[in-house]
Parts: sequence; C-alpha cells; structure tokens
Amino acid sequence: MHWKRSTRWMAILLPVLFVAPTVAVTTSAQESENLYTSRLDLRMGRSVFRAQCTTCHGLNAGGGNEGVGPDLTTGRFRRADSDLGLYRIIRDGVPGTSMTGVGTDASEQSVWQLVTYLRSLNDFSSAADLPGSAEAGQRIFVGKGDCAQCHMVNGQGGRLGPNLSLLGEQRDPETIQAALLDPNADVDPRWWTMRATGPNGQSFEGVRMNEDTFTFRIMDAEENLRAFSKYGDWSYERVQTSTMPSYADNLTVDEREDLVAYLYSLRSKP
Repeated sequence: MHWKRSTRWMAILLPVLFVAPTVAVTTSAQESENLYTSRLDLRMGRSVFRAQCTTCHGLNAGGGNEGVGPDLTTGRFRRADSDLGLYRIIRDGVPGTSMTGVGTDASEQSVWQLVTYLRSLNDFSSAADLPGSAEAGQRIFVGKGDCAQCHMVNGQGGRLGPNLSLLGEQRDPETIQAALLDPNADVDPRWWTMRATGPNGQSFEGVRMNEDTFTFRIMDAEENLRAFSKYGDWSYERVQTSTMPSYADNLTVDEREDLVAYLYSLRSKP
C-alpha cells in the first residue's frame, strides 16, 4: 500500500521536475534581454533618471552632493557586470545601502530604459566614423557658433550654460545634433530662466541657479549672481525654454556636422 502511494507521487513529480528547468531557462532568457534600446527609450530612461535618481547621483549621473551616490558615467559598476545585473540593482536595490531600488511596482520597460540610459553615458562608439571634422568644429565653437560665450570646456568659456568638457561621454552624436536643431526639446530645469520684477519697474533676468520655497537666485548675462525673496514687492516668472539659439539656420549642414564631431570628441583623457 505504501509502495503504491509512493509510485503515484513519483508519477506526479517526475513531469514537474523535467518541465520546470525548461520554464526557468525561458524566463531567464526573456529577463536578460533588453528590448528597449531605441533613441526614444534612451530619452525616456533619462527622464525617469531625473525624476527618481538625481538626489543621490546628480543631474548628469556624475555623483551626488557630498558623495551620497557614486558616479555612474564611467561605464564600470562595482556590483553589476552585465545589463541584467544593472536591471536587478535598479529594481531591487542593494541591501544595507541607501540604494533602495524602484521596486516591483515599476514597469519592466521603465527599468530597462534606465539601463539603456546608464549604458549611453559611457558610449565610446566610433567617433572616427562621424562625417564632420572635430578640428573645424572647435573653430566654429569659439567663432561663428559663439558657443564659448555660455559653455565652458576644460576651464575655458562661460558659465551661463552646461559645462561641456565631458559631453562626448554623456551624449551620443544624434542627441547632440538634435539639441543644435531644437534646443527647447529637452531643457533641464537647472537651465531654466527666471525673471524678477520689482518696485519702480525694476527687472532682472538670468539663469536659474537655485530655488526653494522662499527664495531663488539667478545669474545674469554678465554672470552676476542675484538673490530674491518670493514674498514682498518682487514677482517672478519661470521661463522653461532654452536660452540657446537653434543652429538650424545659423550654421550649414557641414558646419553642424563639424560642431557635432568636436562636441562628441570631448571626453576624459585615457
């Protein structure tokens, strides 16, 4: 009687034991493949990063204030050596650290898009294949394009726009080209403009340096810093468009390709 019962359970268990590995392999293969790698996915991943991750890792993933989060732009991740490893850390976090993870409520697509964005920060692919000349692009940057008035490269230039010294490690050529044509498509809040209007018609305008519940601070065109209270006689307005002009008409196609080649060449020295 006991032998018959054991035989019956073996008949049930054997198919399960042989079927289970097949299911596990299939799930693992699906989970490990990133299907969200298009340019749109990259932009969505960047948006999710800015909404969820900048407090610890900074706006451009270069590390947070006071070292709260590590620099994610180097292409080397201490706890992950594959896209699947990054996926799991983003989703589940790292126990015993401040990296809590986005949790299982986040969609698989959004987590993979974050992986795509992080991988793009260290994409060193084929700068030599670009049609433009980096040398000619540098001349446009400081000359006809007048980019150095607002942007700093390796300690030289203005501070009214983002520092571009490592742009080639942070943006791909297509994204750089798109920004030259339509600067308003993706403006980081750090580079919005603030307008302040006060008594007797006084008015000031500048790049939004910081803002809290009670005050805000701007840098004007002469790089002077000015602070204002949000209460009292002063009114204020946020302008969420870019101060950068479009180069769709200001530069020829060849000149834009040269400028892209130069900007993409900006990276840390090996």
